[in-house]
Amino acid sequence: MDQERELTEISGSVEAVIYKNEENGYTVLRLRNENDELITVVGTIPFAAPGETLFVSGQWSTHSVHGKQFKAEFAQRLMPTDEAAIFAYLASGTIRGIGPATASLIVQKFGKRSLDVLENEPQSLAQIKGISILKANQMCKSFRQQVGVRRLMEFICSFELRPILAMRLYQYHGDKALELLRENPYILAASHIGGSFYEADRLALDSRINAAALFELRHNLGNGHCFIPREKLTAVTAELIRVEPELVEEGIQELIETGLIKFEEIAGQQACYLPELYEAETDTARRLARLCRGGFRERVDLDALIEKLEESQHIRYAQMQRQTLALALENQVMVLTGGPGTGKTTSIRGILAMFDQLGIRTLLTAPTGRAAKRMTELTGREAATVHRLLGAKFDEDGEHVVFTKNEEQRLECDAVILDECSMVDLPLMDALLKALPPSCRLILVGDADQLPSVGPGNVFSAIIRSGVVPTVRLTEIFRQNEGSRIIRNAHMINRGQHPDFSENTGDFFRLRRLQAGGTVDTVVELCSRRLPSKMHIPPEDIQVLSPTRKGELGTANLNKRLQEVLNPAAKEKREKSFGDVVFREGDRVMQIRNNYDILWHNGDNSNVGMGIYNGDIGRILQIEPAEEYLIVDFEGRIAQYGFDALPELEHAWAMTVHKAQGSEYRAVILALGTSAPMLMTRDVLYTAVTRAKELLILVGDDAVADCMVDNFRPSKRYCALRVRLQAACGE
Repeated sequence: MDQERELTEISGSVEAVIYKNEENGYTVLRLRNENDELITVVGTIPFAAPGETLFVSGQWSTHSVHGKQFKAEFAQRLMPTDEAAIFAYLASGTIRGIGPATASLIVQKFGKRSLDVLENEPQSLAQIKGISILKANQMCKSFRQQVGVRRLMEFICSFELRPILAMRLYQYHGDKALELLRENPYILAASHIGGSFYEADRLALDSRINAAALFELRHNLGNGHCFIPREKLTAVTAELIRVEPELVEEGIQELIETGLIKFEEIAGQQACYLPELYEAETDTARRLARLCRGGFRERVDLDALIEKLEESQHIRYAQMQRQTLALALENQVMVLTGGPGTGKTTSIRGILAMFDQLGIRTLLTAPTGRAAKRMTELTGREAATVHRLLGAKFDEDGEHVVFTKNEEQRLECDAVILDECSMVDLPLMDALLKALPPSCRLILVGDADQLPSVGPGNVFSAIIRSGVVPTVRLTEIFRQNEGSRIIRNAHMINRGQHPDFSENTGDFFRLRRLQAGGTVDTVVELCSRRLPSKMHIPPEDIQVLSPTRKGELGTANLNKRLQEVLNPAAKEKREKSFGDVVFREGDRVMQIRNNYDILWHNGDNSNVGMGIYNGDIGRILQIEPAEEYLIVDFEGRIAQYGFDALPELEHAWAMTVHKAQGSEYRAVILALGTSAPMLMTRDVLYTAVTRAKELLILVGDDAVADCMVDNFRPSKRYCALRVRLQAACGE
């Protein structure tokens, strides 16, 4: 077939079918175009019938007997939708067992639903007098066969392959033909089908290109991107499967036309989105903009109320904290941000107390279990993870997360305070906004200088940078925190200054080790002997952090070494080997992905629940090798894991800085050595330092810490939330 020929396109409704060959689908029909002209069309168009709409590509020719006609090479078909066209289609006799009289009865009873009933509801068809259930099933089978052939043909023709191949595939493989073709396009080149290797390879290549482009979009969600610029998507896809960029560009255009990729020019980029991320981004911007336009005129003497709060809490609010309370009272949405020691917790307590005074029902939430627990400890009020608050669960296929709290069943509250907002990705923020009652306040709290979310988007930063959401940035370090070298050094790091290593006093220590082996030995000694014996800090209150999982100073190796000294093998401790990891009774472990279906209880079964979440820390109580399960105590929530669920657990004496986000620990030991440049950044060091509550010990080469401070390259994330939010608020 000459691929370079220019094809002409025509369209119209089928007026009459002159001839059809049911074996190969060859058909001669009359097509009435938009100019009311009758055109003779010939080609492989199986089961064509009056009433349907055709879009055909081909060439004009002149037959010696029949005159001028249009030879169709490719055809796209639309089933009739109005009742007159449906009747014409059914009355044509194209479906076995249905003639004009039966067609009239079907259309009279079901109207525009007639074709849906024919495909899916034989029992409804049998309600018509004279149509038995046996006959109804035969009619439906005949129609479904036609639908199967049509869908197969549409798929074949979308790749500009010959329609006759669809007929042959259906003859040999029946209803499974399309599924088999998707799995193995090279069945086209089988001798009984008659396709060429070129045609099969073209289909395989196009399928591979489309799959690769979608893979790149999904893969880059893990890199924080909501979209990929079209030019970059073309380049990385071409590199991935080693094809010409021009072919990839054609595939991307096809995905855009079929709706599998959403395309929009925004923020100076030709943005390609997965549809669900496009919806999440546009929806989040629209809902936040609506909250920005909301406001309250509370009939309250704010100064008197603040004085009452100060008296009850025995504190005196700083000017910025008073401003925070005022914004929380007057606005439907606001942001509170600031570094360690600047009074965010005091402000949250103040907002909560003020809302309580005014009868405003408030829910507290955070992205992780550790962050929610910390919020509970600091406020004295129960806080839940966002997933738990929204009733997260897996859908029926077990692959996607759905929330029971949504637009149809909203949260029952007047305000939500969301802490550690920098960890919240775009889909989770979208889900929370959907579940808020229309008049609900939303207080977003976090440290904008910490690491961004693991998932797509840089939501907290985008909201702040948009400039449209009322924001308070706390900068003053309060007197009670001025003596903390942890807090002083954290702020120095954030300003781009090297930490002060001139003294080893107070709560911030540096133990210089230039070799990785020496660093590991020191970390192990600190956890097992020095801190417990000299500073009376037990191992369970110590958290070892590292920027990386890999290498001698990575968390995988550190956990092995720490297990040897903190929970060594013993006869009375049962074990389970999993790959190169040994799980042992007494081990400290961490859940590394959300599991909404796991059941837990509190020991005496007086309290039960569902869900263990990413970042939850627990201890292995029991291992039963024969029954193939182990039991983990997640700080009072006791859950059973089958051995097939062990990929969800890893040891947690040491964890990456990213995993530690949202948590605070009494003592933090940071193991530092050279690693991948993307992990040796200022925000990684800042986040690590701010995890320590009473003690931070930096073990390793302090020059590495200085290099991390100097490496201030905020990761580029393709996300247009800021631009969309600004545009939505400008409407």
